[in-house]
Amino acid sequence: MDYKKLAEMLFPDIQTTPEEIFEKYPKRQLKEGQVVSRYAPSPTGNMHIGNFFQMFISYNLTRISDGIFFLRLEDTDAKREVKDAKKVIFEILNKFNITCDEYQTLDGKDIGDYGPYVQSQRKDIYKVFAKKLVSDGKAFPCFCKKTEGKEDILKLRENKWQADDEKEYDPCRNLSLEEVKSHLEKGDKFAIRLKTKNSGKERIKFYDLIKGEIEAKANAKDFILLKNDGVPPYPFAHVIDDTLMGTTIVVRGEEYLGSTPMHIELFEALGFKPTTYCHNPLISKIGENGNKRKISKRYDPEADMRFYFEKGIPTQAVLEYLLNIINSGFETWRANNPEVDWREFKFGVDDITAVAPIFDLVKLGDMSKNIISKMTASELYEAWLEWAVEFDKPLADYIKANKNFVIGFLNIDREGQKPRKDIFMMSMIKEYFEYMFARPNLDAIADEDKDNFNEFMAAYAKAFVFPNSNEEWFALVKEVAASLGYATDNKAYKQNPAAYKGNVAKACEFVRVAITGRKNSPTLYEIIKVLGEEETIARLNCKK
Repeated sequence: MDYKKLAEMLFPDIQTTPEEIFEKYPKRQLKEGQVVSRYAPSPTGNMHIGNFFQMFISYNLTRISDGIFFLRLEDTDAKREVKDAKKVIFEILNKFNITCDEYQTLDGKDIGDYGPYVQSQRKDIYKVFAKKLVSDGKAFPCFCKKTEGKEDILKLRENKWQADDEKEYDPCRNLSLEEVKSHLEKGDKFAIRLKTKNSGKERIKFYDLIKGEIEAKANAKDFILLKNDGVPPYPFAHVIDDTLMGTTIVVRGEEYLGSTPMHIELFEALGFKPTTYCHNPLISKIGENGNKRKISKRYDPEADMRFYFEKGIPTQAVLEYLLNIINSGFETWRANNPEVDWREFKFGVDDITAVAPIFDLVKLGDMSKNIISKMTASELYEAWLEWAVEFDKPLADYIKANKNFVIGFLNIDREGQKPRKDIFMMSMIKEYFEYMFARPNLDAIADEDKDNFNEFMAAYAKAFVFPNSNEEWFALVKEVAASLGYATDNKAYKQNPAAYKGNVAKACEFVRVAITGRKNSPTLYEIIKVLGEEETIARLNCKK
């Protein structure tokens, strides 16, 4: 077989050589230890937490090593591409303040010297290397259609697999030049397949940065390099792109471990040095049956990155939580460095978890509470407003129009030594402080307490003088309570509760429900200060 002639028949328009391609993509000049890694999403839908998790590992490996982090859009699956998915990718990265050193802007401008950073714009590059493999006798054209008569061609291949599992059958593997020419003259489309060198008995070893040395069965399939539309599937595209772009570490999910032998054979066939893989464990959840399973957007809303924006969970909390499941040492580091930016946390590849992390919303919520509790009222105001502008416009209008009032109630129990940690997402603030927006109903008062509540609130409202301190507020409650037969000495009340209508705690509860509609709330004196005298008096003049 004259393979060079075959290559010219298949790719008459491709005259560029691999050597000329490499001249356009010179080897990166890196310092020792610098990592070049990438985020390579497909614009086929909304971003999955697992995809973001892999990106964040790549980002940190490059950040810590003062390396290069680039974005490459793998958009070769046009049928699955979702409108505006590229824009969403950039929006999410921007919201998390994740910056790329090299990428293509939405208007098509390449930032960096190793573009295009969009795979659909690199088709001719792939054809150059496909032609080279054909010319070397390492690849061949496949003219098989998806169906041939009534029998599916994929079934045909499966049935022709030899009994000793030595090689996958492909009817086009040994076509003559004349047969190829006949197909081309008829206008038949063709794919390009790798002509595997293996018989099915060989085994290979490769090294993974997380899992160590792995031994596996070598590839023995003539897998597709270019589909019949000239578009490469993932194996061929990533091997070429990561080689030309100088990627030193490819971070991807462990579901790709099974196909790694294919990729390694492809590197060897092209004469490229295999890249270093880092197959991270997949984020898991504990299902309703108690079994561990992969986190899924179908069952788990938190698997979709939009979830965190819609709920208003601070991006810092999400990033720090992911750091914690990447490397459990982060939690100790954060405890010892409570005020330090998370970017100061350093870790290496050896520190990345090898066990599938369990995603825990409760744990994320706890981390988020700590972060929000450290915000000043003004910082929380801005964060809440930013969230409301996108997800609750009427609320955003209210927040803007009542800035000082909103900052006032957001500051309740915030600036002390032990700030409250009740809020972990922006979407819960409105409900948490609902009594600041409207006068409450009195459902928290049980019917058996109704008469005592009405009696006490009538007396308290009549005696009320707007307090200047928490002590003044409590003193008046105590005074009114005593006049109505409530115990002011808790010890005496415990010894003979039947002698009293209740204790001072019960009287305070009545006032709290009248003001907030709740039996539990932040410091009531602070709430009264923000509501002001007129609104407070209006709420005290209530009746169950």
